[in-house]
Amino acid sequence: MIRLGISKTIFRRLLLGNLAIVLLGLGAVGIALSLIVKGYFYDVTQQELLRKAKKVNLSIQEYRAVDDNMLALLAFLDQTFDTRIWIFDSDGKIVATSTKDEVSVGKSVPPSVVSRVMQGEVVSEELQFEGLTEPMLSLAMPWGKEDDLFGGIVLHAPVNGVTHTIVQIRETILWVTLFGMLLAIATVSYLSRSISRPLQHIARTAAEIGLGRYDRRLEPEGADEIDDLSASINALAGKLERMDDERRKTDRMRDDLLANLSHELRTPLTAMRGFLEALQDGLIPEEGRRKYYDVMYQETHHMTRLVDDLLDLMKLERAEMAIDRHPVDVVPLLKKAAFKFGPDAKERGLELLVEASEPLPMAYADVDRLEQIAANLVRNAIKFTDQGVIRLRAYQEADRIAIEVTDTGVGISEADQARIWERFFKTDRGRSRKNKGAGLGLAIVKELVELHEGTIEVESRLGQGSTFRVRLPVYRDPQNSVVAKIGAASVHRSNIFLHKKFPNRKSNDHTFSVK
Repeated sequence: MIRLGISKTIFRRLLLGNLAIVLLGLGAVGIALSLIVKGYFYDVTQQELLRKAKKVNLSIQEYRAVDDNMLALLAFLDQTFDTRIWIFDSDGKIVATSTKDEVSVGKSVPPSVVSRVMQGEVVSEELQFEGLTEPMLSLAMPWGKEDDLFGGIVLHAPVNGVTHTIVQIRETILWVTLFGMLLAIATVSYLSRSISRPLQHIARTAAEIGLGRYDRRLEPEGADEIDDLSASINALAGKLERMDDERRKTDRMRDDLLANLSHELRTPLTAMRGFLEALQDGLIPEEGRRKYYDVMYQETHHMTRLVDDLLDLMKLERAEMAIDRHPVDVVPLLKKAAFKFGPDAKERGLELLVEASEPLPMAYADVDRLEQIAANLVRNAIKFTDQGVIRLRAYQEADRIAIEVTDTGVGISEADQARIWERFFKTDRGRSRKNKGAGLGLAIVKELVELHEGTIEVESRLGQGSTFRVRLPVYRDPQNSVVAKIGAASVHRSNIFLHKKFPNRKSNDHTFSVK
């Protein structure tokens, strides 16, 4: 149905359009040519009649009256010029003709013609005379001399030849028109097929794309509008294919989200419900309840952090999280992170080291979000390191401040390194539940780093540990003195904080260690 509809519509439109052009064009040409030919033949005939009329006048201008000699002369001129000749007097009465038994003798020429001729004018037009049964082109001119006119001379030339010629021209144009119509039909049929065939292919492909086969493509064959349409449909199909892939990916991520949330929330909820039932039933002695309360507290803390991470990640992906960037001294921030996670590292027998090349320029960042980045990276390093050292380094690279978190943990395989930034992806799916986490930390870190116009990368080998490297823009301010004051004040506040916790530490140490 699509094919027939397209073919029929295109064929009809092209046929009607081309036939209209052929008919109108050839019709206009035929009419114009007929008028031009008629005018040309009439002009030539009139000029010839005028020339002959002048010769007739020269031959008879000495005759003041009609006699046999004049009639014989008129008959001779008729045979010579092959033209009918009338002679009329000053009153317009026809007094002689060039043929015998002329019925027009005694009849009159129209008075308007007589008056003009007697004034010395030459009248040349299709004159209507009584007795003429066939179309004639007539010319009337004075008979006599300029100062002595006796009447007028009328010469008639049949226009049958001109009419016949015009009829032949019209017949020729008619045949040409018929041939042009046949040619137009053949041309339209070819054009219709050449246009409808690719359009039918486009229609079929578009129908298949509409049914969900977004991998279908059209092959352009030239550089016309149909190929532009094919390219547009290919682009649309590619866009739909990408959208479908995104939809499938979104559906898969949604399913993973629900599965992971169910898993992450079910375990602590199940544990807490079991503990609460045991406490409620009085199965746990008084001295052992403290331990159960601590476990339930840790589980609620884990769920709270999971919900907070999810909210942060949703805000980041929707571009709803705004950052307030200011000059930040990263060294005190790293030392603060080391101090914060010191007890966790100590519990696992790890050493936390902060190494920095002081003084460093300020980073242009949101201090709260930068602390969140550092916390997630340090927490991740502690989680996957059973023994050894975790190093936090800060140094300058051109117009960037680099922050590194290096551990001596289990490492990440090359296959997993490209996926660690995905939500809920875990590299330790087969390990025990002692490393709690929903797989959101690195995804949040990546989004926050990119929000700061920075970059993050990982270098890791299985069994040898991992290094996460963050690069952030350096703060640029023309008022260097103001930046120096801000940096000095920040360092001073950090030193006061660390001095209270570690009174034996020297203020110019470049390495800060927590064991």
